[in-house]
Amino acid sequence: MAFYDAFVAQLSVFKKLSPPELKKLAGARLSDLVLQEISRSRKRVADLEKRFPSAGPKELAQHLIEGKKAMASMAGGVSGVFGLISVPADLVFMTWLQIILLVDMATLYKVNLKSERARGELLDLFGYANGLGSLRRSSPKVLGGLAAKLLAKGGLPTLGRAMPLVAAPITAYLNNHHIQSVGEQAVRFYEGFDKAHAKARSRTKKTG
Repeated sequence: MAFYDAFVAQLSVFKKLSPPELKKLAGARLSDLVLQEISRSRKRVADLEKRFPSAGPKELAQHLIEGKKAMASMAGGVSGVFGLISVPADLVFMTWLQIILLVDMATLYKVNLKSERARGELLDLFGYANGLGSLRRSSPKVLGGLAAKLLAKGGLPTLGRAMPLVAAPITAYLNNHHIQSVGEQAVRFYEGFDKAHAKARSRTKKTG
């Protein structure tokens, strides 16, 4: 069953890498993207909790990161084959993948992403993780605009894309490494969120 699920996940990744899907992703509104992903994210987190019933949030978070790293590696391997011409497409996919990872992290830590404030914090987290700073006031409305902002900043590491084929493993490694970094920053942020809420619940019980 686990192998079948992994196979289905791989197929969905390659579908996302097709030109029509990438174009659709690029035009997706960020707020809509986050809201649409909430139910799927809840299912992913619930499935993980069933598979690892004794695991704490940090361990579950790493499992989520590993899943996205596998997707990032595939994307890097595919885009690397096409050389520098594929950088914008790779950035669109990687931007989407990071947003989805952050939605999963927020879901794991019981954040209410239907709140506009929580979605703003998620975008800020993306911005700081990518060296863009706060995005709450200056964030583009659509995913493609966010990818363009990354490209203007220097984009994700693009070492080796000028040498197609040979560079594919390098690109995959760099994508993989970046997803790990974003995931770790999300864990630090949402761990703090979780502890703050635990304190608030404790105070409520004492005064109740």
